[in-house]
Amino acid sequence: MNAESFAIGDSLFHKRDVRVKVISASALSLVLALSTEISVAATGCTISAGMLLLSRPDPRICLQRIIFVNIFTIFLFITLPLSYAGDYLAGISIATLIAVKTNAILFCFLALIATSSATDIGHALNTLGMPTKLTFLFLFTYRQLFIIQQEYERLQQAARLRGFIPCNNMHTYRTYSHLFGMTLVKSWNRAERVHQAMLLRGFSGKLIPLNRGKPTRSDYLFLATLSVISFFLAFFSITPA
Repeated sequence: MNAESFAIGDSLFHKRDVRVKVISASALSLVLALSTEISVAATGCTISAGMLLLSRPDPRICLQRIIFVNIFTIFLFITLPLSYAGDYLAGISIATLIAVKTNAILFCFLALIATSSATDIGHALNTLGMPTKLTFLFLFTYRQLFIIQQEYERLQQAARLRGFIPCNNMHTYRTYSHLFGMTLVKSWNRAERVHQAMLLRGFSGKLIPLNRGKPTRSDYLFLATLSVISFFLAFFSITPA
């Protein structure tokens, strides 16, 4: 599983400082999330879609993630018109607003956040003032997810080599329950070994990034541009039509 496929590239967004992208994405997504105007949300969605295109993602993977997120919005279009205070058109309007805002924030994060590795994002959050413990929790949770997946696939392969064929019977249920239990035990053991290896290498509880680069003028210009865009979107969102 490659969860950082978007982080590989050399587009304008890949070259930007991660801290700048985190601040920009947070500001723009916050404005979009709080907006109640469909015109503002649509404008933000158009801008975010343009940024996503400029980041040059893998079209197949990008489309898969967009479809996966929009499965949720389909249920909104089904349920809200039937349950929103008895007003069918108002329900459609609210569902449309939520769908546009959801896609706008998704495009924004795919363009700005997904174009950086999880390690760089963790270090950027720590530099921006996020508590060190929360940063460690983010980084090690991300790593542990892959460890759990690797251990489960290894145990599943071992079961298949021993002739296990899933069926709708108690033997299958017991086997899968044992697989899940052993997956947690083995991933815990792996985590303990990783912790011991870090201590042996002098880990003192501090994050030491390998890349200590500073934002450039291009990064500040990028931040200023998205800050202005966020400001105008917020202004038009709160200004009466």
